[in-house]
Amino acid sequence: MKRIRFTEEQIIGVLREAEAGAKTGDLARKHGVSEAKRLRALENENGRLKRLYREEGLTVRRRKGRKRAVGARMPPPVLALPNQRWNLDFVHDQLVTGRRFRVLNIVDDVTRECLRAVPDTSISGRRVVRELADLIAERGKPGMIVSDNAPLSSSRQHSPSYRSFPMCYGTELTSNAVLVWCGEAKVEWHYTAPGKPTQNAFVESFNGRMRDELLNETLFMDMGHARDKIAAWTRDYNVERPHSSLGYATPAAYAAHCFTRATAQ
Repeated sequence: MKRIRFTEEQIIGVLREAEAGAKTGDLARKHGVSEAKRLRALENENGRLKRLYREEGLTVRRRKGRKRAVGARMPPPVLALPNQRWNLDFVHDQLVTGRRFRVLNIVDDVTRECLRAVPDTSISGRRVVRELADLIAERGKPGMIVSDNAPLSSSRQHSPSYRSFPMCYGTELTSNAVLVWCGEAKVEWHYTAPGKPTQNAFVESFNGRMRDELLNETLFMDMGHARDKIAAWTRDYNVERPHSSLGYATPAAYAAHCFTRATAQ
């Protein structure tokens, strides 16, 4: 039999169109087959290929489905209410003198509020616990606190920011003071997987805004100046800026609405 110039995939495609009810003449014209005899030759060739495929245990290659992400993900808050989950993380900078400092940011996942932005040259685990205790006294206990596990995060330890500011990624969030406090306060603390910043996405996003809009744009003369500027920027973020994910309400307004709704229920 004369060699057919069509590939196996093209032969199968033509035959599927024929099975779907397409006329032989139309198929011949569409695919450049001059006569019905050639179409029958395609059918014969396809039959031969099917027999060979069955004998060899082969199948026609199929398009693979889209790969889906697998692995642990952070559980979403059960209710759209404040205090369901708080996120903690550090962002760093330095004064004009070259002295380094960092800011402990605490963000509410649901309301997107920055609950605390604490700048200092040194923030220990005990300081973290003290800030959280004061915040709980003002606002109530969170259902969960989430932070990264910096000492175990190899991706951060090899990042340029870690090499430049190693003091920003200490053990303050995994210290004995934090662990003891969690047990005494009965607060669940969840550490994200190493190298998975997306599990702490809300505070990571907040840190990015703070860096782009404030830290990268401001020369801090001393710690007093840094505290004033950071407090003003945080107040503006919470009170003045509408947030698209909150229906274009500000974080503070949305939090007030949530608290009112919860009280009514």
